Amino acid sequence: MPGPILILAEHLKGEIADITFEMLGIGRKLADELKVTLHSIVFGKEAESIAANLGVSDSVFVVNNPQMDIPSTDIASNILKSLIEQKNYSLVLIGGTNVSTGIGPKLSFRSGLPFINFCRNIWVKDGMVGFTSQLFGGKILSDVGLPGNRGIICIYPGSFPSNAGKSDKKPSIETLSLPAEETKVVFKQYIEPEAGDVDITKQDVLVSIGRGISNADNISMAEELAAILGGAVCASRPVIDQGWLPLSRQVGKSGMTVKPKLYLSLGVSGAPEHVEGMKDSGLILAINTDPNAPIFSVAQYGICADLFDIIPPLIEKLKT
Repeated sequence: MPGPILILAEHLKGEIADITFEMLGIGRKLADELKVTLHSIVFGKEAESIAANLGVSDSVFVVNNPQMDIPSTDIASNILKSLIEQKNYSLVLIGGTNVSTGIGPKLSFRSGLPFINFCRNIWVKDGMVGFTSQLFGGKILSDVGLPGNRGIICIYPGSFPSNAGKSDKKPSIETLSLPAEETKVVFKQYIEPEAGDVDITKQDVLVSIGRGISNADNISMAEELAAILGGAVCASRPVIDQGWLPLSRQVGKSGMTVKPKLYLSLGVSGAPEHVEGMKDSGLILAINTDPNAPIFSVAQYGICADLFDIIPPLIEKLKT
């Protein structure tokens, strides 16, 4: 008999992350098909208020600890290992994000359960659970199974609909009383970027640039296109790390979450952290030379070409 399913709920600055609702949605579907229960666990000082909104779960464990808003990988993996042993969980779903990174591998090592990273799809056939794992930045998709349907699964952000994980139902909540545990890594504070000249979260049109823009001199081309379309330029993390644009223009898990009507992606590969910040855009159009770039998996329209062959003539056409 398969055991229940456990989800590590994720939140940031008091807001439940979309990855949590994605995991709840696919977790509920799995639990129903396997005829098992679905549980969640929340860490942090606002754990109880967060837990009240996880009604897709049959029950929620809360750990009220202000030092675990962004949990230490050591403490989180130890708590999850203890729950697996007590409740005989078969599957544990963890978000593949900056907030939860490192928890899955440590939990796998300590529990002895296999670990699947970058999971893009899950299905059940003849009582066995199958998983699709993305490898090498999306160039290879591997279908795998787990002995006895037991393991730790890291969910690739944007792989499942978040609406399926939302419910007005109130779950039963159980507070876990745990002894204090020493850790070398403690979350201290958020460092907010300075206000920029443009609030990209309020733009209807965004032209996003990635490594494919090549150098800072080419950003003016993207700015010209954005101006014609009545929007603004934003970027993926590699562009920001180069210092070509301010941090306020970064889209992704460590930047801004945006939902414009049009998101035009130029030379952006589509890493999970970036996709997390833009996947709910109304229309996503991507240009990339790599036909296997992950960005194409979330774009409604894609052009496999050099952006410098596409954008200049597009600008001239729009001007007329």
